[in-house]
Amino acid sequence: MKKVFVNGYGSIGSRITAFLKDDPEIEVIGIGKYSPDEKVTFATSKGLNVYAPEKKLHDFKNFKISGSIESALDECDLVIDASPGGYGFKNKKTLYEPRNLMVIYQGGETIVGDQAVSDLLFNSRANYDLSFGKKHVMQGSCNVTGMGRILEPLRDRFGDEIIRFDVTLVRRWADIEQTEKKVEDTIEMTEKPHHGDDVKTYFGKDVPLFVRAIKVPTRQMHLHIMDIRFKNSAPKPSELHSLFSKEFGVATLWTAKGTKDVRDFADTMRFNFTDTNMIHIHANMTTSIEDTVQMMYSDDQTGIVIPENHMLMQSMLFGKSYQEAFSYTESLFHMKEKKQKLEEYFAILG
Repeated sequence: MKKVFVNGYGSIGSRITAFLKDDPEIEVIGIGKYSPDEKVTFATSKGLNVYAPEKKLHDFKNFKISGSIESALDECDLVIDASPGGYGFKNKKTLYEPRNLMVIYQGGETIVGDQAVSDLLFNSRANYDLSFGKKHVMQGSCNVTGMGRILEPLRDRFGDEIIRFDVTLVRRWADIEQTEKKVEDTIEMTEKPHHGDDVKTYFGKDVPLFVRAIKVPTRQMHLHIMDIRFKNSAPKPSELHSLFSKEFGVATLWTAKGTKDVRDFADTMRFNFTDTNMIHIHANMTTSIEDTVQMMYSDDQTGIVIPENHMLMQSMLFGKSYQEAFSYTESLFHMKEKKQKLEEYFAILG
C-alpha cells in the first residue's frame, strides 16, 4: 500500500481525498492546511489527519491536528499538491525536492520558465505513457483537460482533414464552494489566456489552435464554443456525436438549457459532491455549415480533473498501463454510469 499526502484542502484537495479514501491501494496519511478555519474540523470529522506548517502550529492550538506538514512529508510516497496557484512551485523548492518526493501539481502552476514545476503537462487522453518514471508532473487545469477530451478524438478521427480550431472559453467566475469570493456583475476579458499554450504542450506546438477567453458571473461550470474548419466539407453533426459516444468522460446531451440544469441533475445522482467529472456536449447546438462545424460543450470545473489526478497517480506510483489505470479509476468514479444517467435524462425528445 502506498502512502499519499494531499497538500491543500480546497476544491481539488477535498475531492481527491474523498475518492482516495475508497482506494484500497492507497493510504491517505493526511491533508495539509494553512489556515485555522472550519475546514479543519470538517476534515477531521471525515476521519482525515490534518497537518499544519511547522511555523504555524501555534495558530492551530484550538483544533485537533496530527502534527506538522514537514513531518507528514517524511512519511509519504507521493504528494498531491492542491495548494493555490503559484504555491506549488514554492513547495517544490522548499518541501518536495529536499525530500526527493514524487509530486502531482495542479493547473494553477506552469511548465515553462523559471517557475516551472515540471516539464510535462498531463492529459490522460493524450500523453498517459509519458508520465511513467516522472518525479514531478503537472495536471492540466479544468479548461485544458476539457479541451483535450474533445480535441484528441477529433484529431484521431479526422487528422489532416482539419485545418484550424477556434475556441472561445466562457469561464465561470468562482467555484460552488467559494462563497467568500464575490461574483462580479461584469464580463471580464482575459488577455493572452494560457489555455491554448498549455494544450499545445501535448497537442503540438504548431497545431492551428486559437483560444480566447472571457469570464462571466456564474459558478455553474465553464462553456467552450469551438469552431472546427475542414479542408473540404465538414462532417454532419451526427458523425461528430457518434465519435464521442464511447469516449471516457464525455456525455452528449440534447435538452439541457444551461449549465445549471446539468449541475442540478448531477446533485440528484447522489455521487460525491455535485460533480459529473466530465464534459457535456450540448448536441442541439452542434451545427455543420460548409467547411465548419460549431459545437458547444460545458466543462465540470470542480470535478473534471479529479479522475485525471487518479489516473496520473497510478502511472507514477504503480507504473500501470493506460487500460489498467482506466479500469481502476472507473471502478471508483463510475464514469460510465454517470454518463448513461446524464444522456438518458437529457435525451432527444420524441
